[in-house]
Amino acid sequence: MIGAGAAGLMAAGQAGQRGRRVLLLEHTDTIGAKILISGGGRCNFTNLDMRPERFLSANPHFAKSALARYTQHDFIQLIARHKIAYYEKTLGQLFCEGVGAAKQIVALLVQECGNGNVDIRTGVAIHGVTKNESGFTLATSLGGFDTQALIIATGGLSIPKLGASDFAYRIAHQFDHAIIPPEPALTPMIFGPDDRAWMAPLSGVSVEAEVATGKVGFREGLLFTHRGLSGPSILQISSYWRRGQAIAVNFAPDVVLGAALIAMKRERPRLHVETALRAFLPDRLAQAFLAQNLADGGVHGGLSLAEHKDTALHAFGAAISKFTLMPAGDEGFAKAEVTRGGVCTAGLDQRTMQSRTIAGLHFIGECVDVTGWLGGYNFQWAWSSGWCAGQAV
Repeated sequence: MIGAGAAGLMAAGQAGQRGRRVLLLEHTDTIGAKILISGGGRCNFTNLDMRPERFLSANPHFAKSALARYTQHDFIQLIARHKIAYYEKTLGQLFCEGVGAAKQIVALLVQECGNGNVDIRTGVAIHGVTKNESGFTLATSLGGFDTQALIIATGGLSIPKLGASDFAYRIAHQFDHAIIPPEPALTPMIFGPDDRAWMAPLSGVSVEAEVATGKVGFREGLLFTHRGLSGPSILQISSYWRRGQAIAVNFAPDVVLGAALIAMKRERPRLHVETALRAFLPDRLAQAFLAQNLADGGVHGGLSLAEHKDTALHAFGAAISKFTLMPAGDEGFAKAEVTRGGVCTAGLDQRTMQSRTIAGLHFIGECVDVTGWLGGYNFQWAWSSGWCAGQAV
């Protein structure tokens, strides 16, 4: 097996415990590197509300089998057996308890590999893979190895500082597997030129928002950065966004903002607009919107609500609730949590992750064209696809 990340460690442990002789090779010096940094060191290891439709793929049905065969509840049971404390943060997201607790997930996987006598080697360069009559021959910095089955679990292109590479795609191409072009997913977005000047000073401001592109939308936190927008809602929508598309943002999703301002006008007519707006938005964001002269300059923060027509307040609220942004781009693979695209699922068996044309060759985890939402979905795909391959070899 090649790649000692979440999927590779899972597959290796499963295969080893089934009595298979397993060698797991990792080209960096660290195993489970992405696990260790995920969730601020707490590792959002799965989600209670796991649904296949929360995964992106050219074949939206492909992930169903693996997710059903090894579920979030199966991994939670594994966590419990290893006595790892965890908690639900929000929206079904499960995290390990304590700062740096992600180390416990890596330790769990290493122990499972140990239970199967898996031989894990780090810092190993893979120079080439060739097919032979009985399986495959690997040329490595440790020498040559022959194997009947080969599982590729080397991930995608996200977070190159952790050692991300295109190795899986090169092997897939070598064996005539199609590749869905890899792109960054779950990544911050960069301001367009029309918004940079007034939004960049808002760096550090966060707000609950609804963010949508096309028919897809998410309601979660939004964070202004010095270069653009981040936070869960933006990371989520980035997986669906394509360059040249606009995104719509509702900065006050709990109210119909125009109607709320008009209602406040009836109750407290002398209240200044800026003070009223601060009931629904962070102070700096309220000031920034007023300075933008939305609704054709018909609303002024220093004037009272009574000094504004209802139509102006309605238009102003609507502009904030249906604000359109045109991102210039995203932060790319450097800050993307995962990679969208990868090895095309049309060439893989959905139960075993095995190539439909090359017996014994399996692709699992992030290198496959299956990309989950933010919130533990991608780790569950690693556990599920890894388990399936580990059961098959």
